[in-house]
Amino acid sequence: MKLELLAPAGDPEKLKIAVLYGADAVYFGGEAFSLRSGAGNFSLEEMREGIAYAHAHGVKCYLTLNIYPHNEDIAPMEAFLDEIRDIPVDAFLVSDPGAMMVLKEHIPDAVIHLSTQANMTNYRTAQFWYGQGVRRVVTAREMSLAEIAQMRGKLPEDMEIEAFVHGAMCVSYSGRCLLSNFMTGRDANRGECAHPCRWKYALVEEQRPGVYWPVEEDAHGSYILNSCDLCMIEHIPELAQAGVTSFKIEGRMKSIFYLASVVAQYRKAIDAAERILEGRAAGDESGPAEGQDGQLAAYRQEAQGWLAELGKASHRTFTTGFYFGKPDASAHNYETSSYVRDYTFIGLVLGYDEATGEALVEQRNKMSLGEQIEVFGPQGESFSQTLSSMKDAESKEPVEAAPHPQQHLLIRMTHPVSAGSMLRREKLVK
Repeated sequence: MKLELLAPAGDPEKLKIAVLYGADAVYFGGEAFSLRSGAGNFSLEEMREGIAYAHAHGVKCYLTLNIYPHNEDIAPMEAFLDEIRDIPVDAFLVSDPGAMMVLKEHIPDAVIHLSTQANMTNYRTAQFWYGQGVRRVVTAREMSLAEIAQMRGKLPEDMEIEAFVHGAMCVSYSGRCLLSNFMTGRDANRGECAHPCRWKYALVEEQRPGVYWPVEEDAHGSYILNSCDLCMIEHIPELAQAGVTSFKIEGRMKSIFYLASVVAQYRKAIDAAERILEGRAAGDESGPAEGQDGQLAAYRQEAQGWLAELGKASHRTFTTGFYFGKPDASAHNYETSSYVRDYTFIGLVLGYDEATGEALVEQRNKMSLGEQIEVFGPQGESFSQTLSSMKDAESKEPVEAAPHPQQHLLIRMTHPVSAGSMLRREKLVK
């Protein structure tokens, strides 16, 4: 079965970026009933337009319907499903049995994927959901690689396995958290998580109110609940060998720069993993150099370049999560919840004129003449250049700096670029 790269689409712009940079499928939410109420999400018209765009490029579209609804949510959910019945959604991500029942009643032919929020951690549970009509399960993040492989061996062939490979990790069990409810009144299981696990904490003794003691010897407090980010780009072949066919990136609320950076690298990783699997299926085991160990070693060597590129997008320190056993202290960052941001996204290419060698660029952060910039794009373009020529797109007058948000510029490029390419600049002070 072909491996699928599944990317987040927090709004219509992100959907198009995910498609341009090589996603095989995208997942997104409507304006309600999704676990990311803070994302831009999709109106009904945006949903129709976005799905039409994705389908025109051969990309599947999955709609998240994965909140844990209360009684008051049922009638609005039914009305929503009636409104979208004619929209060609490829599958629905559902976690709650009641929501699944409502979906079946209102869209009987809906393809159902079990959300990771359902906490599916064993093959008997997966078999149960298969009996309910579910044809893909998203593994709980607490499952190891060995457990996934064992489960694969006990499932029908037409039951697919989807797993997260990159993005933020939740300190709570598969995201089933009450901390946000308790501390802020925002229900994490209905899409409103305030992420209190990323906050600083200290101890207070009841007889000494106002006296704060750091949990560790650090005057700034301690981030005792702060997970590192998941990154499995070095291990895609092992995941595929274990039976995973859909590789999921977290991040519906992340920027288009983050999305493009991550999707582009995992596209390369999945293509390389497929070549390894095809070689094994064809019996290409002629010797150690071409055998499994040699193939994996070559893959991991190539993955170092992909990792370096991933590091240029905003991220926390990386971990492999639960895939190789229970995480230890290295899977948490007790010092800070801040992101590593060594590069700044400065521009999005809207078009390119081959005759003049100029790109039409929408400014996303200030840029100035003389700066060294990097360019990467959906067609594989990747190069560095000095920002030597820049004009205001409307007046055609030369400018030395572009400080205005979303200002349109004409920038001379040393190599051809395509629409959707990104411009970034390394930060001088880290």
